[in-house]
Amino acid sequence: MTHRHERTLSVGALARVEGEGAMYVRVHDSTVEEVRLDIYEPPRFFEAFLRGRAYTEPPDITARICGICPVAYQMSACQAVEDACGVTVDGPLNDLRRLLYCGEWIESHALHIYLLHAPDFLGYPSAIDLARADRDLVQRGLRLKKAGNTLMETLGGRAIHPVNVRVGGFYRTPPPAELRPLADMLRHALDDALATVRWAAGLDFPGFTHDHEYLALTTADDYPLESGIPRTTGGRSFTASAFENHVVEMHVPHSTALHARLVDGARYMTGPLARFSLNRDRLPPIAAQAADEAGLGAECRNPFQSIVVRAVEIVCAVEEALRLIAAYRPPDHAYVPVAPRKGTGHGVTEAPRGLLYHRYDLDSQGRITAARIVPPTSQNQAAIEDDLRRFVAAWLDLDDSALTRACERAIRNYDPCISCSTHFLDLTVDRRCRS
Repeated sequence: MTHRHERTLSVGALARVEGEGAMYVRVHDSTVEEVRLDIYEPPRFFEAFLRGRAYTEPPDITARICGICPVAYQMSACQAVEDACGVTVDGPLNDLRRLLYCGEWIESHALHIYLLHAPDFLGYPSAIDLARADRDLVQRGLRLKKAGNTLMETLGGRAIHPVNVRVGGFYRTPPPAELRPLADMLRHALDDALATVRWAAGLDFPGFTHDHEYLALTTADDYPLESGIPRTTGGRSFTASAFENHVVEMHVPHSTALHARLVDGARYMTGPLARFSLNRDRLPPIAAQAADEAGLGAECRNPFQSIVVRAVEIVCAVEEALRLIAAYRPPDHAYVPVAPRKGTGHGVTEAPRGLLYHRYDLDSQGRITAARIVPPTSQNQAAIEDDLRRFVAAWLDLDDSALTRACERAIRNYDPCISCSTHFLDLTVDRRCRS
């Protein structure tokens, strides 16, 4: 029931997000008393699937966690296994990994901006309705997504769940002649990407900011994709191997995905706003200029402007891909040999939606004895709920229908990938003979 003093906002199945989730908000006497991002998608058990598997298998297995960002899972998995085995992949092989990651950023951000988030700003219930009204706009997004997919197909063998990635590098590396046509495609994509920034910067954004601590990778020189050191806006800095000393996960009754907090209990968020705010000075030149022209300052604290930051990151990924292709010299070998050994390895990269952590324990034969995966969407759940709480409190003058739509829009700021977030498992097996 909804009346003057008691209001309940409920969405049983969130639209234009990946996976299965719901929203519940209860307001009493103008006070927001309960907020839940209900993630009810069944757990997917990937950590359990990995136990007992060979150390060479995580890149292929974890890629199946997500069809939108499989490269992120492959790169974090490779890093963690290589760390456990005492191997470092650098030089041209690492450049190819970064190039592959650029493709994923382009296709994932384009998908979110044009097909999932743009309808919120332009007043359409879906991307199909938007395409009927503005075909050229949606086609620009599809061209960008195709450019990212083509980059992934060339380096990864296919755009969804690439098959060319392996521990130590790749099964096959491309000759320069295969990459040159990509440069022509990416130059056209750069025009589309810059047009996307200009378009996104002109959208109407609610006057809303948040104060979450931001967590993202940072590097000495480059905008972080495939590597870096985790840092926060609160001044924390730690290695990938210390991630679990600084981030703790906990179960909440309304989510099949674990919530995360910093070890002192502080709420935090990861993703484009965090990356941008911690690494703005590391954007390549064209992306930095696009950010300036879009009016983005040293950091971005309005989650609704995440669409602009994602557009800037598309420019960054296209610009970086062009640089890597121009400088490409084929490596002597497609991969670095990685011999198994007993140990624990950690890997952390920047998925389009934020920081993605993997940890694997290996025995002396290279069999996985334990695995842990901390995806960005599960890390962001507490921040999403806090945004909803404060957003509802500030906009109680809206009627229930309008306020509910606004809350869904606030959730989509994070581009949640719910299926990625639900693979934790506590399993007890009781095997007894039965007569």
